[in-house]
Amino acid sequence: MRLHPPRGYPGVQSLPLAIEIIHADNAVVLPTLPAASFDLIYIDPPFNTGRVQARTQVKTVRDAEGDRTGFQGHRYRTVKLGTRSFGDCFDDYLLFLEPRLLEARRLLNASGSFFLHLDSREVHYAKVLLDQIFGRECFMNEIIWSYDYGARATKRWSPKHDNILWYAMDYDHYTFHYEAIDRIPYLAPGLVGAEKAARGKTPTDCWWNTIVSPTGKERTGYPTQKPLSILERVICVHTNPGDRVLDFFAGSGTLGEAAARHGRNAVLVDESAEAVAVMRQRLAPHLAPSDR
Repeated sequence: MRLHPPRGYPGVQSLPLAIEIIHADNAVVLPTLPAASFDLIYIDPPFNTGRVQARTQVKTVRDAEGDRTGFQGHRYRTVKLGTRSFGDCFDDYLLFLEPRLLEARRLLNASGSFFLHLDSREVHYAKVLLDQIFGRECFMNEIIWSYDYGARATKRWSPKHDNILWYAMDYDHYTFHYEAIDRIPYLAPGLVGAEKAARGKTPTDCWWNTIVSPTGKERTGYPTQKPLSILERVICVHTNPGDRVLDFFAGSGTLGEAAARHGRNAVLVDESAEAVAVMRQRLAPHLAPSDR
């Protein structure tokens, strides 16, 4: 089954695997989508940091007079490809989020799940709002994604985690595939025996996962890009093959790639032309040759 995008949006691009990219303001698009039409919604909205978020993309080329040394002592030169940025400041953040969160609940089906990805600046305010929208009894987890990269603070503990709030539409009926959870190594494998150590353990609500490598193949150069492994875990555990997922702050399209890799349908909404260009390039491997 394929989700047909709303009429009247020339920015809609249809991809194979039922991946839809909608170039428009989500506040305009969401009310046009049919109710209860998604099995999972994940959003990673701006965090309201009060500053411009920017990411400079670079590459390295072999150069005997270069500025860095690589494998086997070879010299390389750093070439700046460009910088992507966006403003991240709202006078009333909850006033900005609330109508979009209300739409998210309307769009989820009866067994659906909603994930809101924020950081410590706004997450507690957002949780109170979500308790009102979904019902406090439908709050399932606050997942802490911890990482260890970047500069260190000198006047407080360095903030190195994000918060992901998970709400179910129905506390007694939702998708959760325990057997699909990826296993992680035991910290003390000698204490659990060879069999358990070889199998690994399931993660808790605290996920240790590095950020997207600044020089890795996964990097798109888009500011605030989230690791594919985080979204793959969400997709595999909380949806079924053929399900339909939505990200209406789609950014670099990580949810779309996770969905495509695991046979889920996805709708990705973003008002940024830059984001849409990044998503189309990133999802090109999943396109039919005639659409690339």
